[in-house]
Amino acid sequence: MQSNILILEKTSSGELVKIDERAWTTSMVQLLEHANYLLVNDAEYEMLEGRLNVNTGNFELLVESIRKP
Repeated sequence: MQSNILILEKTSSGELVKIDERAWTTSMVQLLEHANYLLVNDAEYEMLEGRLNVNTGNFELLVESIRKP
């Protein structure tokens, strides 16, 4: 089984920006229980929270960039 995952970055201004969308396997979704950070397009993000959008059928994962000033 696969789930459609949207990764949304919360910017410093509070805006939500979609940085990735793809189908994840059940195994990948289960690994979220063991990870605190994600790498997307060679950038590192801290996972903040997730929500299931029943209107779209998507799982939305909220992340924040780990950028050094």
